[in-house]
Amino acid sequence: MAIAANLVKDLRDRTGAGMMECKKALVDSAGDIEAALELLRTRGQAKAEKKAGRIAAEGQILMAVSAGKDVTVILEVNCETDFVAKDENFQRFAQAATQLAAARQPDSVAALMGLQLPDGQTLENARLDLVAKVGENISVRRFEYVRPVGKLSGYFHGTRIGVLVDVEGADAELGKDLAMHIAASNPRYLAPEEVPESLRASERRILTEQAAGEGKPPEIVAKMVEGRLRKYLNEVALVGQPFVKDPDTSIGKLLKDRGARVHRFVRLEVGEGIEKKTENIAEAVAAMHSQG
Repeated sequence: MAIAANLVKDLRDRTGAGMMECKKALVDSAGDIEAALELLRTRGQAKAEKKAGRIAAEGQILMAVSAGKDVTVILEVNCETDFVAKDENFQRFAQAATQLAAARQPDSVAALMGLQLPDGQTLENARLDLVAKVGENISVRRFEYVRPVGKLSGYFHGTRIGVLVDVEGADAELGKDLAMHIAASNPRYLAPEEVPESLRASERRILTEQAAGEGKPPEIVAKMVEGRLRKYLNEVALVGQPFVKDPDTSIGKLLKDRGARVHRFVRLEVGEGIEKKTENIAEAVAAMHSQG
């Protein structure tokens, strides 16, 4: 069946799929462009399902503010390679996902994926279309909302690390300094007392085993453990960390001196916690030869 070139172009413009894919879909749907569109989507979903298990640890961190300016969302979208992370189609999808989250404020990623974009398709269908277009696994991994009590400051290190910090009693410069510090030092908690007891107990057990192996008396071991535990708690808590711009001053002292208080912070880093696959080049070459 002959397919008019303008139909192929129209379908390609609407989907971003390859020329031959569009032509085949139109042939298979007897020239019905809407049926071809649905066919491409179905085929794209099949491709997406095949790619779903692939590790997606690259991507972007983005932020958007609600129309009422009372809620800010910070969101991570992942792909498999840095090349696709720089692709305009991926970036448009990531922006659309972030804006949709800010506007509708769903309570989960699953709920977000079911919401409709301005063009009428769901975010999930837009994701499937993008997977078909770029040939990689794409996922909206996580997002968090911040409803500031004080003043909200932010810092983004490119698109790989994003920080939002809600601080009261701080000027714009201090807010930015705190956000940059959090980006650089990656505190896990706001204050030592927020560290879960289970983590304290685990760290205490490890420190006790280490100190006991140094041949010190039990009472000395106990003091060593408590001192090292305090150091650990300060390392993982924002207020205990040395300020990156003045290591002689802790963040806690900096806040006290300025009469400021951090209510909450959020730090997201692309691919954080995702186990990345490392390929052994020698094994890969051997596998290729065995297949040949």
